[in-house]
Amino acid sequence: MPLLNLFLVGPMGAGKSTIGRRLAKRLRYPFLDSDRALEDQTGADIPLIFELEGEEGFRRREKSILDELTQQHGIVLATGGGAVLDRENRAHLICRGFVVYLRTSVDEQLRRTAQDKRRPLLQTPDRRAKLETLKQIRDPLYREVADMVVDTDGRHVQRVVHLIATHFAKQTTHHTPNSE
Repeated sequence: MPLLNLFLVGPMGAGKSTIGRRLAKRLRYPFLDSDRALEDQTGADIPLIFELEGEEGFRRREKSILDELTQQHGIVLATGGGAVLDRENRAHLICRGFVVYLRTSVDEQLRRTAQDKRRPLLQTPDRRAKLETLKQIRDPLYREVADMVVDTDGRHVQRVVHLIATHFAKQTTHHTPNSE
């Protein structure tokens, strides 16, 4: 039986990449980041893709890369914050792995992304209002796909990794056929 995938969803600044890297190391799984994979595939960074193709063009490319990446087995995948906007992406996440929603507050997102100039959706005068709007739209979608919800505010990365790894181990044990 193929190894179960672990997919991380959540808003920007929730810690998907940081937590994902540490989870992958602990689980001895490869770590993939859908945004980095998209940049590697296109040879362009996310802000440039947004500039040239708009959000719609970026989402088309993101859908393609997510379909490709989620078909692998035994990976930890950090998805982009808006990956859940597409119905097919949500279906792929639900059907192809164990999904963890890393939840964080808008205050924490603002703190964690304060110096980040690479996030096209935050290139706006009112970052708080933008993050509040994104949360209102995306939170129900993150919950829809999630097998587990973990709050990251005020929690050390290693504690979050331990919580997820422990819960994930129970899932993989449950999905493993008995060897008699």
